[in-house]
Order: sequence, then structure tokens, then C-alpha cells
Amino acid sequence: MHIPDGFLSPQTYLPAAALAVGAWAWAGRHLRSRLDETLIPRLALLTALAYGLGLVMLPLPGGTSGHALGVALLTLLFGLRLAFLAYSGVLLLQALLFGAGGLTALPVNALAMGLAGSATAILTFKLLRPLNESIAVLATAWVSVMVSGVLVALALGIQPLIAHQPDGTPLFFPFGLAITLPAVLLPHALIGIGEAALTLLVWRYAKSRKWIA
Repeated sequence: MHIPDGFLSPQTYLPAAALAVGAWAWAGRHLRSRLDETLIPRLALLTALAYGLGLVMLPLPGGTSGHALGVALLTLLFGLRLAFLAYSGVLLLQALLFGAGGLTALPVNALAMGLAGSATAILTFKLLRPLNESIAVLATAWVSVMVSGVLVALALGIQPLIAHQPDGTPLFFPFGLAITLPAVLLPHALIGIGEAALTLLVWRYAKSRKWIA
């Protein structure tokens, strides 16, 4: 669900950039104290998995693409801050090396998928874990994909409202929410099911290796 360059107005990506810089600074605090010789290899391995998942993209109507995220898995294993930073790095590399997403859209993509996706994962897992851990992991992955999708669809769908010519002709992304919401959410509802199953498999493996409590 990467948003490419040229689809977002400055009224969108400039405030998002300010928010993202603040969020990256917050996430980076005490980072050095978290990283050690046991955490770094695991973080690198799971970040590479998220990177690979994000490169398997299905073009969708409405100016975006469909793919699994992996951000919920990163969050469950490493926490919100590390997951947000790691996924921001994933998005940056995908934009620079493969043209998946863009640099002006990076803050919006990072906030929607990296930060909101991670925060949603934390909240969903804490809420559902007392009921059943496996169901909590499945729901966490699916909900994080859907919340990220909602935010991406909103960012695209409001462009005709906030950036247009006097006659109403959109200057950037031309389609409204009536198109972007179903175009993004319907396929990602299915993609999220596959990601949920993968997340549970990796979660169980991580538990068996005592990577998590």
C-alpha cells in the first residue's frame, strides 16, 4: 500500500514530515541501550522478512499497491519504537532501490504503516492476549494491516478536497474516498489473513527459541 511520489500535495506531506521527524526522534531515544549482540541479528532477520514481504506487490486501482507488511510481527517481537524505526528503514530502502513508494510520501507511509500499524498491534495484542494468545496474534496482524490501509486510503482520498484548481480539478491524486477506501481495504482484508497466518507461525517459532517471554 505504498503511496508513490506525486500523489500527495505539499499540504499533506510537509506536515507529515514534521510529525515523522518528531516520531523518529522519539523512537530513537535510548536505542543504543536496547541493541546488543543478541538482539541485532534477530532484528536484522525479521526486518529483512518485512522488507521481502513489502516487495511482493499487487497493483491496485486507486493509486496504490497491495502487499503484506510485517510490521505487527516486528512490533510483537521488538516493541513499538524498534518496529517503527525498522519499518521506516524498510520503506526508505524500498523507495530508493525499487521505486516502491517515494521520498516525499515516505513520512505518510512511515506514519501510517510503521507507527500507526505498530501502535495498533500493541493495543490489539494487549487487549486480546488474556483471552487466547494465538487468536490475539492473528487479530493483531490483521487489524494492523487494516488500520494502516485506512490511513493510506484517507491520505489519498482527501487530496481532491485539499489541492485543486479553482474549477475543482484535482492537482494531485484525482480520486476521492469513495474509490480509495474500497480499493485499498478490500484486497488488504484478504492479504491480512495471509499475513496473520505467517505472523502466528513466526511468533510460535520465536517463542520456541525463547526470543520472547
